[in-house]
Amino acid sequence: MPAPADRRYSDSHEWYKQEGDVITIGITQFAVDELTDITYVDLPAKGKHITAGKPFGEIESVKATSELYSSISGEVLDSNAALKDDPSLVNQDPYEKGWMIKLKAPGANLSSLMSAADYNAKHS
Repeated sequence: MPAPADRRYSDSHEWYKQEGDVITIGITQFAVDELTDITYVDLPAKGKHITAGKPFGEIESVKATSELYSSISGEVLDSNAALKDDPSLVNQDPYEKGWMIKLKAPGANLSSLMSAADYNAKHS
């Protein structure tokens, strides 16, 4: 599945979908394919401040445990609570139902991140 064109992408395989000052973050299909069956996702609580370049959570699979990173700073508005009960949603639909967090990030500039075309070319 190619990466959707309405987002930007990081080298660490997170995607960023911006809607005004709110940015939704998740992981790409490429990352899901590398991790295989996801068994647990640890996400920050609402109100927590996320710092660019620092881990904001963890994702575990039958294969590995990996940290989740954000390329932007902001305040967590929401975490995907459904992933606590059913982490396989990330496997099933990483770009919609498997989203991780929503950040309030006024003035965030995602232009330094890869476009979908660049990400797809690098990871196809």
